[in-house]
Amino acid sequence: MSRISALFEKLRHENRCGMIAYLTAGDPTPAATPDLVAALERGGADLIELGVPFSDPIADGPVIQQAGDRALRAGMTLARVLDSAREIRRRSGIPLLLFTYLNPVLRYGFERLANDAKAAGIDGCLLTDVSVEEAEEYVAVMRAAGLDTVFLAAPTSTDARLKLVARYSSGFIYLVSRTGITGERADIAASALPLIDRMRAHTDLPLAMGFGVSKPEHVAALAPHVEAVVVGSAIVRQIERDPAGLESFMRNLTRPLAKQDAAIS
Repeated sequence: MSRISALFEKLRHENRCGMIAYLTAGDPTPAATPDLVAALERGGADLIELGVPFSDPIADGPVIQQAGDRALRAGMTLARVLDSAREIRRRSGIPLLLFTYLNPVLRYGFERLANDAKAAGIDGCLLTDVSVEEAEEYVAVMRAAGLDTVFLAAPTSTDARLKLVARYSSGFIYLVSRTGITGERADIAASALPLIDRMRAHTDLPLAMGFGVSKPEHVAALAPHVEAVVVGSAIVRQIERDPAGLESFMRNLTRPLAKQDAAIS
């Protein structure tokens, strides 16, 4: 069982919704990333998405785009992200998901990445722009190395595509709450809950929902319906504004999950 699967099994036994935290590796500097992950974990994160900075992040809004620019200027590369993972793994057993676009992986090489990522302590990979219809070879390589493969499902996904997402995903499935790019929003989109129901019809895998989840009330609204929530842009913005306040910021986000536990128990 992978660390990711073990986490969701633990959450199931605890009757608890998990918190997945995204950060752009290398922002503001490569050296800062392991300490930021430690702060996220102390603040209540259950799984970390390590974002690989990329020059053309078509799925990301301005907050993460700017973080990627800062990380690239600071010299962050895919290889250095794996170095950061090794340092994180020396300190922590928290599950790590490599979050990247296809182009850096093609340049690095599927098999090389799979082997190097596994050796660095990465537990899975999410390629934001890979076509699930053409994912068989990629999935085979990653699974052979013992890595989970996480895919995205969106409100616009057809039932045929949801079936493929279910077929090729392992660990969990990442549900996009709304169409468009990442970023903080005032409210959870009306399309979020129907997508959860549609995806449940095709899989027993845990579901995590992100894109626009940025406030404690968003977390509270989604927690009864999914196995985990994903917060990205709000965390990246906090790192930009005040990295020292990241731990307390995370605790504020995860507070509704603690309240949910109390209500359940």
